[in-house]
Amino acid sequence: MGTQRDAMMRGDLYKDSDPDLIAERRACQKVLDEFNATAADEDDRRRDLLTGLLGGFGESSSIMPRFQCDYGSLIRIGSNSFLNYDAILLDCASITIGDDVSIGPRVQLLTALHPMDDHQARRQRWESAAPISIGDNVWLGGGVIVCPGVTIGANSVVGAGSVVTRDVPSNTFAAGNPCRKIRALP
Repeated sequence: MGTQRDAMMRGDLYKDSDPDLIAERRACQKVLDEFNATAADEDDRRRDLLTGLLGGFGESSSIMPRFQCDYGSLIRIGSNSFLNYDAILLDCASITIGDDVSIGPRVQLLTALHPMDDHQARRQRWESAAPISIGDNVWLGGGVIVCPGVTIGANSVVGAGSVVTRDVPSNTFAAGNPCRKIRALP
């Protein structure tokens, strides 16, 4: 693996224009092209494709097409979890989804970061990434956006359309833009 991938994995600045990273993304896209073109009754075929693509894909979990990600190998999904239509998981860092998680349509889990204070680095297309972790028995409503470096604790619910910029504690209902704690859950 090249030095740009190593930098990406460490959370350091890297260039995604690196030929090795481009090749990995293209290989992922070929699998996703096939996945997203499956017929409605091809559940086993979709599962086989995802099992080969993702870093981990638990028993009884499923993802509905259209699904998009960068690499696939940095995504780990526990058992009995469900990702609804149009999920986008930008996995430039690890994305961990626990067991019994329900993710609504058009949810985005975005690990990529771009320099804010260094205009030149941004012009030169440097980026970094921070991992996302979703605990067991979490529900993300439709259209939720989870930003880089966020952890959502177990047994929490995030309301539809929320933009999650900070960690959500376990057993919490949170919602809004920016997302904030609304109340504790039993």
